[in-house]
Amino acid sequence: MKNIRGKVLETMEKREQLGSRLGFIMLSAGCAIGCGNVWKFPWMCGQNGGGSFMLVYVICLLILGLPAMVMELSVGRAAQTSPLYMYEKLSGKRKWKIPGIVCLIGNIALIAFYSVVAGWIIYYFVKFLTGQNADLGFEKMITTPSINVGYLLITVVITFVILSFRLQGGLERITKYMMSALLVLMLVLAIHSFTLSGAKDGLAFYLIPDFSKISGTMIVKAMNQAFFTLSVGMGGMAIFGSYIGKERSLLGESVNIIVLDTFVAVVAGMIMFPACDTYNLEVTAGPSLLFDTMASVFNHMQGGRWWGALFFLFMVFAAMSTVLGVCENLLAMIRELTGWSRPVGCIACGIGTFLVALTTALGYSLIRFQPFAKGTAWLDLWDFIVSNNAMPLGSLILALFCCTRRGWGWNNFLQEANAGKGLKIKAWMKPLFCYFVPVVILFIYIYGMFTFPWH
Repeated sequence: MKNIRGKVLETMEKREQLGSRLGFIMLSAGCAIGCGNVWKFPWMCGQNGGGSFMLVYVICLLILGLPAMVMELSVGRAAQTSPLYMYEKLSGKRKWKIPGIVCLIGNIALIAFYSVVAGWIIYYFVKFLTGQNADLGFEKMITTPSINVGYLLITVVITFVILSFRLQGGLERITKYMMSALLVLMLVLAIHSFTLSGAKDGLAFYLIPDFSKISGTMIVKAMNQAFFTLSVGMGGMAIFGSYIGKERSLLGESVNIIVLDTFVAVVAGMIMFPACDTYNLEVTAGPSLLFDTMASVFNHMQGGRWWGALFFLFMVFAAMSTVLGVCENLLAMIRELTGWSRPVGCIACGIGTFLVALTTALGYSLIRFQPFAKGTAWLDLWDFIVSNNAMPLGSLILALFCCTRRGWGWNNFLQEANAGKGLKIKAWMKPLFCYFVPVVILFIYIYGMFTFPWH
């Protein structure tokens, strides 16, 4: 044990750093921006009232997501270690090791389905690029083991080959290029959607709230989506906080990340909903909205093969930016636990990721499992662990850790968060961080458990 602990401490002392502020913002935003924005957000929005869900979601981002992100970045930067050890290191108390273990479990659950969804997106991109898009179908894809396992393997190999290089030369450089390309592609596709005949009605449904559709269940879903899309509560932001210096205050950096994240989510809907209205497609399709609905749109469109290839290329960039972020988090925790080098850690984490994700990849064919209501599968179980439990509870733990003497304490948190240039946390914000955020998260979490469709 002493030998392993020594290796962990040595890894901490030689901690890699990001090369620039832009790299940090792009990496953090890239981890936040992903399938949560461009796959999950549009269908959640479609199923929960369009503009009303959008309004509640944005409110949750500002009053719950923003404080949670500032706290997580602060803990990561102060600890200069992975989420596995950050609570224990800052508090000096062994009982705070448990939240670190929860972070590890949460990230494993997240990559268990996220890597498979990323593989689906790569598959659709390849099919459109090669002109084999006429007979694509979501149901057909998810029930074909060879497609799921093959593209999962491609996703895992690409991810850990990139991560095997040093932080600045691998993850930071690739993410900068991917995020820049993603933003350009989104704008091109959004402008194209505005020219469709159903643009006006589609955007009206998406952007104008209908207050009669706001309910307790919808608020729970909006909060869970806010945490999911920001990747807070499980150390997703903390790991990047540990790779930066103290030149900039963390409230300002958090605002930059959330603005980018929200921009991508909003524009993703602007691409999809005008298309749905134009071609009379169902906006409440659920997880298949991205695949069946958008594939149908492109198949009926002049030059649809190339528009589809462009759309799914943008989706590949969005999905892979988050896969890279989550796997970097896992890699950092495993390396500090074992003392392995980056290449060795990548091999071990790659094999582990592939094996765990096989549950989702084969969950609609060879390893069928129905954890909740009829029609649910392994993906729903992993998503329940992450979105309904690990992220909101992790954010609650963060608030308690940063605001109470039993943890790190408000003064220590404030000093770290406000270090550097930029927006500062003011004294009047303390009740928001210390009382409002934890109470609201706890209330919505309990309500969500009681109203969850277990059967």
